[in-house]
Amino acid sequence: MNKWILAARLKTLPAAASPVILGTALSYHDGVFHPFILLMTLLAAALIQIGANFANDVYDYQKGTDRDDRLGPKRATQSGLITPEKMKSAMWLIFSLAICMGFYLASIGGWPIVLIGLSSIAAGIAYTGGPYPLGYHGWGDMFVFIFFGLIAVPGTYYLQTGTVTPLSFWMGAVMGLLSTAILVVNNLRDAHTDVISGKKTLAVRFGETFSKIQYALFIVIPFSLPIYLYWKLENELSLLLTLFSLPIATHLIFQIFTTAGMELNFVLIRTARFLFIFTLLFSAGIIL
Repeated sequence: MNKWILAARLKTLPAAASPVILGTALSYHDGVFHPFILLMTLLAAALIQIGANFANDVYDYQKGTDRDDRLGPKRATQSGLITPEKMKSAMWLIFSLAICMGFYLASIGGWPIVLIGLSSIAAGIAYTGGPYPLGYHGWGDMFVFIFFGLIAVPGTYYLQTGTVTPLSFWMGAVMGLLSTAILVVNNLRDAHTDVISGKKTLAVRFGETFSKIQYALFIVIPFSLPIYLYWKLENELSLLLTLFSLPIATHLIFQIFTTAGMELNFVLIRTARFLFIFTLLFSAGIIL
């Protein structure tokens, strides 16, 4: 069981859960809340994330990206704990379970949810697999921003309310930036080995300084939305709860400019933790 837990990368699940939580908080603020839809959405999002992690594990190994000299956490296929065949079978099993969850969600949201679910699964595979893996050609950042932000938050809000609003997309953009920041740390850490394997992430294409500035902007910009809402909604102080996470953001930016190599693994974990903390504070501010 431990090897499958390793392959599932449970520490990445906050990135899947956060947009669902925030989208539901907005629907609650607007007077609509269905707990069972929230539960099913969280399960579907988690399964798609785990399935994508399994796909990433096996396809990175087959493409030679995951080697013995990698700086990131141990990968199950690369380390020989799970064979590529078993990993692919598990990937399809997890995606099948996600589709089963999707049947219920599609009965609520109709064809838009079918399209979102299938495209999310396809993108999860295409990120590292297929003839044109997105992550190998510098499209990973855009992929994460769109699917973990612009689709996930409005999609969740749509499931709860049957509609979308401009604010749901702005909140999706915030989640997209923070989720992409996690990927930026990952690509920054692996830049030297990705050059060897031919993986052309933005860190490889534009250099480490670019990625560090990108990270800093993606961590700071999300604070502008709750501040704007506080100003627009006539001083609702609860919307400023996110500012309690600002010291964490400041420390993360300091770390991204002062650490390198394997130490970035800790920055990666702390960035995912910051994403979840920011989400909880923002959600609480909206509900209160």
